Formats: sequence, structure tokens, C-alpha cells
Amino acid sequence: MRTAVWLLLLTACDGAPEGTPDASADVVVEAAPQPDDISSVLDPIRESNGLPALAGAVFRGSDLVAIGVSGVRKWGDPTLATISDQWHLGSDTKAMTATLIGLHVDTNTIHFEDTVATLFAGETIDPSYANVTLEQLLQHRGGAPGTMPSDIWSQMWADGTAPDARIKAVRALISRPVAQAPGTYVYANAGYMIAGAALERAMSATWDSMITNELFGPLHMASCGFGAPGTPNQVDEPWGHTVSGSTPTGVSPGPNADNPPSMGPAGTVHCSLADWGKFLAVHLAGARGEPTIVSAATMKRLQTPPSGGDYADGWIVTNRPWAGGDGTALTHSGSNTMWFATAWIAPAKNVVFAVATNRGDTVAATAVDSAFGPLIQTYAP
Repeated sequence: MRTAVWLLLLTACDGAPEGTPDASADVVVEAAPQPDDISSVLDPIRESNGLPALAGAVFRGSDLVAIGVSGVRKWGDPTLATISDQWHLGSDTKAMTATLIGLHVDTNTIHFEDTVATLFAGETIDPSYANVTLEQLLQHRGGAPGTMPSDIWSQMWADGTAPDARIKAVRALISRPVAQAPGTYVYANAGYMIAGAALERAMSATWDSMITNELFGPLHMASCGFGAPGTPNQVDEPWGHTVSGSTPTGVSPGPNADNPPSMGPAGTVHCSLADWGKFLAVHLAGARGEPTIVSAATMKRLQTPPSGGDYADGWIVTNRPWAGGDGTALTHSGSNTMWFATAWIAPAKNVVFAVATNRGDTVAATAVDSAFGPLIQTYAP
């Protein structure tokens, strides 16, 4: 509903006493339309699937047109989730990392064609990794292992937030033979860790600081951070949940509520749905051929899968009849096993959908997917 706010400007006019209202100066200022409340759409989905909370938002262009939330921040605690709460995005971070790299491709500091041998010159590199390109890593075709080797995984946990934790893990990865032939698609968090470390070396800065200052800052995504949102042992943000049987168990924010920090470029960002939408709007605009924070050529690379594949740089590019036009849609899901978040972008209809929950098992994945149906029917008929 639009609310009209009438402001009467009191100005002195020729032939009128000072302070006399001038009817010609009446100005109408319309407040921004309030987004629809879709909480009632989410309620039955959350209840029937045993989710602690379920949140969703719809964006048309860069405008938030609908948002809602259902449920509680922590199972067994009465504190309700709110529309401004922060949600762990898991692997939806990957598109952010790829976009950050794209910003530096545009400054000619790093290139999609750069190889591991060039990016990590001076390091011990197995010959099978030498010619792997940055773009192959971003498309999960760089030979990186789909499952992190157990010794590297243990070291990542042991290193925690140490400044050299990521590069230590990457050195260990690239010094060993590739897990499969480069060019073969295998979804690999390790590939995004290597890509993130490559950018860090090229820029002499941390991935965390660059994505904060160069992506979140310019897009005014003030709620974004890393790891599980909130304060340890306080229910000031939603908690992630593990599941034993069918009962969710909240995990207090802290080191045990997320993957090791060194995995950051592959999936440790959290933020509110409204702020996530600001990033998603960039890729919606780019897919529509509109100007964005990266060049048109770079955006096209970020959103174009290799021949015969459907995974671009942080996006699955697919086809859905509901998306309109030729049916092109971009999507991605993320989970650290305690949260689940999915986004859909439909360029022809200029619309974005985002749904998240603070539970991360297959039940949560199915519930999140089911939430898109009624939202699409209403906002992308």
C-alpha cells in the first residue's frame, strides 16, 4: 500500500504577505511502498517440516517487494526470528567470491586465464595442477578434490583463525596430484579455497577484508559477516541446528557452528535476506544486460558455464518455464549442514527469490525448495 505524505511549503511570494501558503508549491512525496508480508506463506511449510525458522524474500530489480519469516531463532526457545535476522549462506558465498575476483579482473590485476603455476609461483606445485586456470577452479573443473583430504581438513580445524591457515591448506592441496583430470566437473569447496588464496596473493590482502571493503561495503550490505551469526550462548540471531532423528538441536554461535574459517571463499558468509538481495540484484541486472559493479564482459564470464556444463562461476545456469523469456534462470544453494539457503534469479521477469532456514539436512533442503512454488505463483506468474 502506498502512503502519500503531503508537505506544504510555506514560502514568501510576490504580492503575498510573508508566510502565506502558495498553493502552487504543494509537493507530494510518496513513501516507498512497504514490502508484502509473506510470513503466512512460510508458516505451514515450516510447521510441516519441523524447521526452527524459515525466512523468504522477493526482489523485483533492486526493490524488496516481499519478505517474511516464521518460527524461532532456536528450537525450544521462544525468541521469534525476525525479518532483519542474519542467515548463514553456505556455498551461496561462492558467487560472491567469484564476483570479487571479477572486480580485480576488471583492473587487470588477475585474469580468468591465469594458471596455478603463475598464481602460486614459487610454491611447490604438482605438475598436474600447473596448467589449471582460475576460471576452471571457479567452475569446479580444476581437479580439486570433492572431499577435502582428511589430514588437510584436520589441519584446517587445528589452525582455526590463524592468518596463514588458508594458504597452508592450499599449499598442501596443490602440492599433490589433482583428484581428477582438469576439465572434469566435480563440485569442490577446495577449488574456491585455491581461487581465494590466489586473489590474496595477487592483492597482498585477505579475502575477508577484500570482500568486506570491495563488495559488501559498496553494496551497503552492512549485516554481512563470517561464520555463524550472533553472540555465543545468546539468542540474538538465529542459531544453526543439527538434527538427531527428527529433533533439531541448536548450536551456539562460535567455532563449532561453522566450517573452519580457512574455507571462507567457498562458504562462510552470513547476512540478512535484505542485504543478500542487494548482491543478488547485481547478478539479476547483469543477466539482463544492465550495468553493474563489474564490466559487461566480466559479468558474462561469471554467468556463462563451459560448453556442455551448467555451472558457471558460482551459479547453476538452468532453464525453467516459469522464468519467462527463453526460460533462463540462475540458482544456487548453500549449507554448512546446520543451515540451508537457496536463491533463484529469473532475468526475463526481473525477479529474485531467496529462502533460508536454520536447519541444514535434506528435510530442510526439501522445505526450502517447496517455498518457492507459492512465491513464484504470486510474483512471477
